[in-house]
Amino acid sequence: MYDPMQLRTFLTVAQTLSFTQAAGRLGVRQSTVSQHVRRLEEATGRPLFLRDTHSVELTEDGEAMLGFARTILEAHERAAAFFTGTRLRGRLRFGASEDFVLSRLPEILEGFRHEHPEVDLELSVELSGTLHERLDAGRLDLVLAKRRGPGDERGRLVWRDRMVWIGAEGLRVDPERPVPLIVFPPPGITRARALEVLERDGRAWRIACTSGSLSGLVAAARAGLGVMAHTRGLIPPGLVRVGGLPELGPVEFALVRGPRASPAAEALAAAVLSGADRLTRSG
Repeated sequence: MYDPMQLRTFLTVAQTLSFTQAAGRLGVRQSTVSQHVRRLEEATGRPLFLRDTHSVELTEDGEAMLGFARTILEAHERAAAFFTGTRLRGRLRFGASEDFVLSRLPEILEGFRHEHPEVDLELSVELSGTLHERLDAGRLDLVLAKRRGPGDERGRLVWRDRMVWIGAEGLRVDPERPVPLIVFPPPGITRARALEVLERDGRAWRIACTSGSLSGLVAAARAGLGVMAHTRGLIPPGLVRVGGLPELGPVEFALVRGPRASPAAEALAAAVLSGADRLTRSG
């Protein structure tokens, strides 16, 4: 028997790769997080994380535990919902960043709709900057999007990663010529980051392609038109990391709720948080 509380702590550490951030999300002390992970490792008889003073990484056994933990917690939550008899109703306007178009977010949403068939879920897929604007204007109830940058602490951290340059396999960037960029239009957060780091590094650049959809950007990148900044854990098939360019830095994805968050929004937020490890895996 594995303790659901320990499994939930394990998933949170796996998603944030930080015991400190996991403690903040769960609302407990860091020592409690460490204790939960230690007891789960004792129960499995295997180390689940490799950790030192600078980083936290999953072991092979930790990767295997991800699926088991998620399945156990989902069954636990279904049983709890069945016996409490809670039925959520109403309209829920959810916005998701373009980054997750090719991920397994649809699986999480499908599970939510199965569990809460009387909730009218309206999905909007937009740039993260646009989602923040629509949330602030009261046109969305919950968004899953990039944080705007350092100092943005809104919402609950879902996942932290790094941004990297990607392009077609074999693409080489000529250091003597402007960097050909494939970018979202403003107010794209990724676009702003790419331009900022190139200008700070003194690198000339030119816009090779602009598209409001991730599919359009990916098509241009696969055709070898240029490079694009993208989240490391969400690199689309057919594209690879490209070297020789300045570091883009970290990126954080958060769930941000509107001021009048409904029980349905709370339930969807919980579903996304519990399944966040699936967001870096394509369907």
